[in-house]
Amino acid sequence: MPSKKNKPTEKITASEKVNELSADRENSAGQLMTTNTGVKVNDDQNSLKAGERGGTLMEDFIFREKMTHFDHERIPERVVHARGSAAHGVFKLYKPLSEFTRAAFLNDTSIETPVFVRFSTVAGSRGSTDLPRDVRGFAVKFYTQEGNFDLVGNNMPVFFIQDAIKFPDLIHAVKPEPHNEIPQAASAHDTFWDFISLMPESTHMILWLMSDRAIPRSLRMMEGFGVHTFRLVNDAGKACFVKFHWKPLLGVHSVAWDEAQKISGKDPDFHRRDLWEAIESGNFPEWEFGVQIVKEEDEMSFDFDLLDPTKLIPEELVPVIPIGKMTLNRNPDNFFAETEQVAFHVGHVVPGIDFTNDPLLQGRLFSYTDTQLIRLGGPNFQEIPINRPVVPVHNNQRDGFMRQTINQGKTSYHPNSIGGGCPFQAKWAEQGFASYAERIDANKVRARSKSFFDHFSQATLFYNSQSEAEQEHIVNAFSFELGKVEIVAIRQRMLGIISQVDQALAEKVAFNLGLEVPKKPEQPMNHSIPADGNPKDFQPVPGKSAVERSAALSMANTVKGDIRTRKVAVLAADGVDINAVNEMMKALTAQGAVPEIVAPRLGVIRHKNASLPVNKSLLTAASVLYDAVYVPGGESSVVTIAGNKDAINFLNEAYQHCKAIAFDTDAQVVWEQTSFGEMFPDHGIVVEEDPVKLANRFIGAIGRHRFWEREAEIK
Repeated sequence: MPSKKNKPTEKITASEKVNELSADRENSAGQLMTTNTGVKVNDDQNSLKAGERGGTLMEDFIFREKMTHFDHERIPERVVHARGSAAHGVFKLYKPLSEFTRAAFLNDTSIETPVFVRFSTVAGSRGSTDLPRDVRGFAVKFYTQEGNFDLVGNNMPVFFIQDAIKFPDLIHAVKPEPHNEIPQAASAHDTFWDFISLMPESTHMILWLMSDRAIPRSLRMMEGFGVHTFRLVNDAGKACFVKFHWKPLLGVHSVAWDEAQKISGKDPDFHRRDLWEAIESGNFPEWEFGVQIVKEEDEMSFDFDLLDPTKLIPEELVPVIPIGKMTLNRNPDNFFAETEQVAFHVGHVVPGIDFTNDPLLQGRLFSYTDTQLIRLGGPNFQEIPINRPVVPVHNNQRDGFMRQTINQGKTSYHPNSIGGGCPFQAKWAEQGFASYAERIDANKVRARSKSFFDHFSQATLFYNSQSEAEQEHIVNAFSFELGKVEIVAIRQRMLGIISQVDQALAEKVAFNLGLEVPKKPEQPMNHSIPADGNPKDFQPVPGKSAVERSAALSMANTVKGDIRTRKVAVLAADGVDINAVNEMMKALTAQGAVPEIVAPRLGVIRHKNASLPVNKSLLTAASVLYDAVYVPGGESSVVTIAGNKDAINFLNEAYQHCKAIAFDTDAQVVWEQTSFGEMFPDHGIVVEEDPVKLANRFIGAIGRHRFWEREAEIK
C-alpha cells in the first residue's frame, strides 16, 4: 500500500524531499564495505604486498577491482590530467652514465633523443582553466633506440598518498562533488579537505599545493619531478636508486593568487597559449635533466624511507647532478591526434631503468594500461602515431580493436619452429630487458612499513625553507581553501593537522577562519588504519628532518635575470613620444622580451608624421596577462592615459601583483593618478630621465620577476 506522501493527490514539498534524502543517508550509516561481488573488505587502506616494504601482488583482487572501476569511470576524457598542452622536442646527454645504467640513451652523447612532453592540470576537465590551484603533470616520452621510456611526473616532487589503493579516494574527494558537480577544477570544498584532514600522510604534499608552486607563471617556468624512487642498473647488473628532476633554464616562477583567478577569467588558455607562442616564435623552452643517485647500501641511511612517495631527498644530502638538456622546439600538428591521444605509462621503461617497491609506483604500473584500454579503444593504442616507438616492433600480439599492423606469416606464438623460432628472446648481452633480481622473502600482508609513519617533518622542512613572502602566501592559501569549507569540524580537524607542521602557521590560519587551534588534534589522526590493527600502532610518529632548511625548496632562490619571453605592456596613446617607445622596445627585444603597445583603441597611435601599430586595446587587454608595464612620455599621450580609468586600473593591478613598472619622467602625472602615486620609486618602480638608464634599470627589475616585499606596503 503506498504511503500517504506518495499518493498522487498530494504534492511532495521540497523540505519533505530533503528529509527523505537525509533519511537515506542515515540508513547507509554503519554498513560494512564490500567488493562489487559482495565480499566484505577487511582493509581498504593498503594494497597486498610481499612484506611491508615489498612489491604489490597481482593477486590483490580488491585493489584491481577498485582501480579498474576508477580507471573506467570517465569516458572518453582522461579521469585525471584531462586538460593538457604538449610539444615535441629533443633530449641531448651531457656525459655517459655507464657507471650507473645500461640505458643506451643515457650513454651516447652523440645522439639527440626525440621527446614528446605533455603538461596538464590534474583535477579539472578538458574545458577548465589553465590556472587553478593544482598540481601540474609533467610527462615526457623519450623515443629511444631501445623503445619508449616514459617519465610520468609532476611539478611537485612528492604526492598525497603512500599507497595506490587510495588514489581513487583522493580523486573522488578532489573532483566536483557528485550531488551538484561543483566546484570545477578546485580543491576548495568540503569533500577534499575532509579526506585530507583524515589522511595526515598528505600533509607534505598539501604544503606544496598551498604554496606558489601550484600557480606557475608558465609551463616553461616550472620544475618537473619523477616523484618516485626508481632504480638504475648497469651492465654488470649492479643497481642504485635514482630520483629524476627537470630544472627550467628560465627559472621557477609563479603568479599571485589574485592574479591567477583573474587570468582564468581573462584568458583561461593562458598557459597553453604561452607555450605555443614561445615555440612558434623560436623561444624554445629548455630544462636540464638531473638525477639524485643513492647507492643500494645507503638505502636505509636517511631519516625517511626512499620508497615513501610523500618524501623527497633534500638536495643538501644528495645533490642533483645535471646529465642532459631537453629542448621543446615544435608544436603539435594536430591537438587531438597528438596531445589527446598520447598515452603515457610509468611502466614504459628501457633496459637499465627499473622499478622499486614504492607502493604508489607499483599501483600505477597496473592502472595506466587499464586506463588506456578504455580511453583509446583497446589494446592497440601503441600503434597510434604519437605513441609508436622509433624502433621496429616484433611480438606475437595480434588483432583487437583498431589494429593497424598487417602481420604476415603463420605463427603468432612462441616457441615455434614454423617461423624459424622468431621473434627470438633478447639476451642480456643483446640489451634484453631483465628485471632487477631483488631478493624477496616476506609474508603476504596488507600493511605499511613503520618507516612511512612520519608525516610531518618534511612538511615542516618545506615550510621553514620558504621565504617570508612565500610563507605568507601559504597562510593565505590555507585561509582561502578552508574558508570555502562549510563544515566547521573539518576546518578544526585540519587546523590540528597544520599545527603539527608549524604552530604559528596554524594560528595565523585559525585567526583568519575565526577559530582556535585545537590544543590536542582529533584522534585517531591517521585513518589509514589496518582493519585488524590497533589504531595507536598506526598513528603518525614525531620525526625531525636531518636538514632544517633546503634552499632548493624556495622559489626565491630560483634563476633570476633572464627576461626572455617576458611580456611587457607599453601603455600609450596618440601624442606619445615615439622615439622613447622605439628605444625601449628595442632594448627589451634585444634581451628577448616581448613588448606590446596597449592603447585605448586598436589601430595605430600617432605623433606628428609618425605612427606605431597598436597590439592590444584596453578593452581586451589586462595587466594580469603581462609581466611588466612601461608608460612613455609625450604630453597628449600622458594626459589621455592619466584620464583613462582602464589604464589606471591596469597600473594599479600591476602594482598590486608586484610587477616591475617603468615611467618616463614626462609621465609623472600618470603615476600620480595611481594608488601608489605617493610611493617612493623603489621595489620595482623605475623612474629615470635618461632613456638608456631607464631601459637598463627596467630590464633589471623585470629580471627579478616579482617584488613580493611590496605586499607589505599594500597592506
